[in-house]
Amino acid sequence: MTLLRPAPEPPGVTDAASAAQVLVLATDGLRARRLAEVEELRLAIRWATIQGHPRDDRDPMVSPGGDGTPEVREHAIPELAMARETHPATTRALIADGLDLVHRLPRTWEVVETGGCEPWVARKVAVLSRALLDDQVPTVDRAVARAIAGHAPSTVLELARAKVIEADPETHRAERERERHRRHVSLSRADEFGYRHVIARVGAGDGAWIDAMVERVAEILSATMGHDHSHDELRSIAMGWLARPLDLLKLLLEHTDTTTGEIPAWGSDDLAETVARITTMPARRLAQLRNRGRLFVHVTDEALRTGVGVARIEGVGPIDVRQLREVLGHADVTVTPVLDLARRRRVDAYEHPDTVKDHVWVQTGGDCFPWTPRSATRDGVDFDHAVPYDDTGPPGQTGPHNSGPLRRRHHRAKTHGGLTTRVVGPGRHLWRTPHRQAFLVDHTGTSRLTDDQAESMAQAIDDGVELYFSCFQ
Repeated sequence: MTLLRPAPEPPGVTDAASAAQVLVLATDGLRARRLAEVEELRLAIRWATIQGHPRDDRDPMVSPGGDGTPEVREHAIPELAMARETHPATTRALIADGLDLVHRLPRTWEVVETGGCEPWVARKVAVLSRALLDDQVPTVDRAVARAIAGHAPSTVLELARAKVIEADPETHRAERERERHRRHVSLSRADEFGYRHVIARVGAGDGAWIDAMVERVAEILSATMGHDHSHDELRSIAMGWLARPLDLLKLLLEHTDTTTGEIPAWGSDDLAETVARITTMPARRLAQLRNRGRLFVHVTDEALRTGVGVARIEGVGPIDVRQLREVLGHADVTVTPVLDLARRRRVDAYEHPDTVKDHVWVQTGGDCFPWTPRSATRDGVDFDHAVPYDDTGPPGQTGPHNSGPLRRRHHRAKTHGGLTTRVVGPGRHLWRTPHRQAFLVDHTGTSRLTDDQAESMAQAIDDGVELYFSCFQ
C-alpha cells in the first residue's frame, strides 16, 4: 500500500494563515479577558447587594462608592477579599468601582458589560468622578460612554477629568486652592556617584516655562559640549544654570539673535556692562529676548466669553479656563486666525506648508494611528502622505485630503510594516494591515471594520463619495 503525501502548500501560505489566526486569537483573548474582569465586577456588586443590610445595631455599614450608591456591611468586605485572595482594601475598591458604574455611570457600564472597552479604564473614571454628587455625575457618564469604546485610555481619562471640572467647577477651584499649599521643591540624598534628584510640584504654566528654559540652555550648550554629552545630560547640566541667574542671563544674551544674526554689541564679556545695558533697554527690545514657542489651547467661545468652562492645552491636559492666566500670564500671546476647514488646501510640493499642517492637525485632532492616545502635540508629529507622494504624479498631492499626523514611531510602522492608509473624509483615516484587519480612526476614536466595509469605503472615496456605516463590527 502506497501512502501519498499531501501536496505542499505554496511558499508563505501556511505562515500567512497562521499569522491571521494568531491575530484572531489575540482579539478573542482580549474580549475573553475583558469579560472575565466584568464578571469580577458583577460578583463584587452581587456581594454588596447581599450584604446590604446590617445584622444588628452593632453591625456597621459603609459607603464605598460615591453619592447615591448603597451601603455595604463593613465586616463583609474581608470575607470576599479572602475568597479573591486580595487585601480587603483592594476588594473594597472593586466594590466601590462596581457600585459607581452600576448606579452612577450606567451608560458607561453598558459598554463595559459588552466587553467593548477596558474595565480598568471605566474603574478609573469611577474614581475620578467619585467626589461628584449624584445629579452631577451624568455629565461625565454621557461623555465617557461615547468615547470609551473607541479612544485610547489616556484620551478617555483626560476627557473624564475635563467633564469632572465642568460638572462641579466650584469644588474643583476649592481643590485647586488646597493643592496650591501642597506645592514643594525638594532634593533627594546624593547617590554614590554624587548625583541628586530635584523633585518639584509646580503650576502647569511654571512647569512649561522651566522646561522651555532648560531646553534652550541645553541647545546652546550642545554647540560646545554636544560631542561628549547626550541630550538628557545637557538638560541636566542646563538645570544647574538656573541657579546662577547672572551667568544664565549672560549666556542667553550672547546667543540671542535680535537683528542680523550676529552676537549683539551689548552681549560683551563684561557682565556688569551687559547687565547695565539690559536695564536701560526699551521694553520692546527686551521683549525680543524672550524665548518663543507655540502653545495650542482648545477653548470654546462661550468659555472665553463667560470665563467659566474647561480649556485643553496640548501637552498639559484639561484645566479650568481661569487657569489660562497662570499658564499664559508671562507670555506675549499672538492669536492666530481661525482656520476655515471648508477650504481645499492643496500644494504640488512634497513638503507640507504650515497652513496645510495646521489644517490637518485641527481637522484630525491628534495622532491618527489606531487606538493611539490623542496626547501628541502638533510639533511632535510627522505629517504623512496617506497615499505615498509620487514625483511624477498629478498636482495637488499634498493636502488635508491625503495627509495624517503620526508620531515618528507610528510613521515608521506604517512605512516599514506593510500598513496602508487612506483619508476617507475630513478627519477620517482608514487603516488596513497585511493580514486584512481594517480600522477607521475618526472623531469618535477607533472602530474595527470588516474587510468588505474597508474595501467599499476605499472605492467610494476614489469616486469622491464619503461612505458611512450605521454600525461597525
